[in-house]
Amino acid sequence: MRPGPRSLLFALLLLPLVTYAEQNPPASTATAEQAQIDALQQRLATSELQREALGAELQASGGERENAQLQRLRQENQRLKLQLKKTQADAPKPLLGDQQQWFVVGAGAALLGVILGALLRGNRRSRREWIN
Repeated sequence: MRPGPRSLLFALLLLPLVTYAEQNPPASTATAEQAQIDALQQRLATSELQREALGAELQASGGERENAQLQRLRQENQRLKLQLKKTQADAPKPLLGDQQQWFVVGAGAALLGVILGALLRGNRRSRREWIN
């Protein structure tokens, strides 16, 4: 037989022993573990009580602080809204809209092309042979 299947067979034979050892620990470790679990459960219960007490205390003090902060934020929000309205009223209206600006840019480009064409042509007149 090849070594691969033997090692797999050996591992499969050891599997029930490992599961039995996990399910049935020795008696001395089981009592120690049970005592440790009980101690941890008691600590958990006291921690939960402390957490609830601190949560209630935080809720009471946090509510007052949140109300003051909420009121301050509302006042600042109103002030900013008024400032925005004032700024929008004072702002000058744009001379051209977005579509009109593009039209002006296109017209400027066409005019520039005509002017450059005329300048490049110069004073020379070419003979128009096609008009005979």
